[in-house]
Amino acid sequence: MGAGMNFEFATATRIIFGDGRLKEIGELARPFGRNALVITTEGGVDPVPLIDYLEEEGITSDLFLIRDEPTIDVIKLGTDAVRGAGSELIIGIGGGSVMDAAKAIAAMLTNPGSLTEYLEVIGQGRQLTRNPAPVIAIPTTSGTGAEVTRNAVLVVPEKGYKVSLRSPLLYPRVALVDPQLSWSMPPQLTAATGMDAMSQLIEPYVSLRANPMADLFCLDGLRRAAGSLEEAFLNGNNAAARREMSLASLYGGLALANAGLGAVHGLAAPLGGMYQAPHGMICARLLAPVMAENVRVLRKTAPDSPALARYAEVARLLTGSPSASIEEGITWVENLVQRLQIPGLTAYGLDQNDFGELAEKGMAASSMKSNPVVLSQVEIQEILAKAL
Repeated sequence: MGAGMNFEFATATRIIFGDGRLKEIGELARPFGRNALVITTEGGVDPVPLIDYLEEEGITSDLFLIRDEPTIDVIKLGTDAVRGAGSELIIGIGGGSVMDAAKAIAAMLTNPGSLTEYLEVIGQGRQLTRNPAPVIAIPTTSGTGAEVTRNAVLVVPEKGYKVSLRSPLLYPRVALVDPQLSWSMPPQLTAATGMDAMSQLIEPYVSLRANPMADLFCLDGLRRAAGSLEEAFLNGNNAAARREMSLASLYGGLALANAGLGAVHGLAAPLGGMYQAPHGMICARLLAPVMAENVRVLRKTAPDSPALARYAEVARLLTGSPSASIEEGITWVENLVQRLQIPGLTAYGLDQNDFGELAEKGMAASSMKSNPVVLSQVEIQEILAKAL
């Protein structure tokens, strides 16, 4: 059996995609209960239309607001809120942080013990054994794909980490993707989330866990993102560009959940834990340096690696040129980051004195296990230096 031909594929029970489909939320939620906890962010999307649609179907709701990326304490508060309200289902409407919070709260409602026991890296990685409460995930950004992933990313500030709660049981029951909800994203957020989506299409494609089914999403998603991200950044009301980016983000979530990620996300985890830097901005600044270093090391240590041919295909998709070289693909990414006005990571406090700690933490991150080549601490520090 050839490489990548032994795989499994799983995702949310049901995916609903299309402009204006938020209005179907009441009908979608009704099979799961009559009371919902709606999770969203302060100052984020207006939850009133969602609540109104629920009420039309006789579903009452309570609101739980989060400010930033979820922490262990936030998940405990949310779990207590669900129990206090007697909610039967959880609806997360917002960016990746909201959907991750919804998945983690749903899991801790039904599984015994403390959340820390179930976390990677800082915990015991204990497996969930009981189905979480029903979750409906509704993204309002186009980047994380968290509506179709089986992990929930949490920040642990006191340890300087971002870690995951991970289980096949975490897939939402329904992923409702309405591209119109992304129209209100400002340009900077469009750029950051869009580059997150871009990295989540490239990394699974070159991953050690790449497989033919995930490849389909990566290739079509890259084509769509390459042709629409800059337009969505420049003109947020361009319905076609927003639609393409919503689909690309969904594809990225489907791909990463089944084929893994790589060094971009392996380093983004400790960077996000140690600095107040948006995840998408981190991914944007790391993407080209990681591509370049992976290719350099592969050519030196594994010149027959299939990942090199895959990087060449990525270059052709990004540039639209059938003869593009890998280097031209990397340059395309670098130029796009500049046009999207994404600053170097020194803008968020990245300090060379932290490179050693960041490299050590990055090498231990779960995402790094799927990188197409093992990178040394020195090579990782080279990547960080280029992201400054």
